[in-house]
Amino acid sequence: MKSAVSNIFVVVNPNAGNGKGKKDWERISALLQKVDPGFRAAFSEGKGHASRLAGDAAEEGYRTFITVGGDGTLNEVLNGIYSRPEVSPSEFTLGIIPVGTGNDWGRMFGIPLVYEGAAEVIAAGQTMLHDVGVVTYFEENRKLTRYFINIAGLGFESVVVKKTNRQKEKGKSGKAIYLYNLLSSLITYRYTEAKLTIDGHVTSSRIFSVNVGNGRYCGGGMRQTPDALPDDGLLDITVIRDIGKLEIIRSLKILYDGTILSHPKVDGYRARRLLAESDTPLFVEADGETLGHTPAEFSVIPAGINIIYGSRIIH
Repeated sequence: MKSAVSNIFVVVNPNAGNGKGKKDWERISALLQKVDPGFRAAFSEGKGHASRLAGDAAEEGYRTFITVGGDGTLNEVLNGIYSRPEVSPSEFTLGIIPVGTGNDWGRMFGIPLVYEGAAEVIAAGQTMLHDVGVVTYFEENRKLTRYFINIAGLGFESVVVKKTNRQKEKGKSGKAIYLYNLLSSLITYRYTEAKLTIDGHVTSSRIFSVNVGNGRYCGGGMRQTPDALPDDGLLDITVIRDIGKLEIIRSLKILYDGTILSHPKVDGYRARRLLAESDTPLFVEADGETLGHTPAEFSVIPAGINIIYGSRIIH
């Protein structure tokens, strides 16, 4: 396998994909050996550890990072890179061997779920500049910042993510688990009155959920920001207003087929900034990682990082 990349730092999430990160590491390692015989790898040991590993490796001089895991691991590595302000993030390159249960980000970039195919994508070394999303939010009266590469959200989506992540900690994950959590959360979820300021334009309404994306896929294949582009310097925003709960169940198909913006209770925007405020706090998530709550502000860093992509990239 002829390789166009070298000096790789690999961050492995051993728990990704119900333990596949650990179970399949020997096979994945052998493939990466062909890409870069001198690659260095480290295993994450809990929430936030992948960020620290990436940040330390960046300080040591590594500029190419491969994650062995899912979207959450990719998010942590991205945040580790952004924790080192002394180096421009656009000097870094991110790639992935998908091992997680969702693997939504890679769907846009032709990255195979088969390890051999993903390793070939890395070896080919095709790169492009990718926008990076930023969300500021509150947690226990502290204002915090998180970077995201794919999709962030607030409201119902975040409640589902929170439940799903709790089950992941118990070793239960997959599309069926996510769909079960989505349907079961509908029973108790309450709509929230929110004020959204989108590039200076103010709108207020009862909100079911808001998704903010550089990418198009979340939740194991849902297309909640179906027209998002990763390199246009803008965020795609999908606002689902006070749609009835039975109507949501009847409309599950449009969450997956890319036609969600055709629903009369759904609004779509393309903007550089979104401020979400609500009297009742709305939970926030980014790339499937549970964060804090509103008020939350979403913005974009154009061309914020390089990514390695495959042959079937979606434009």
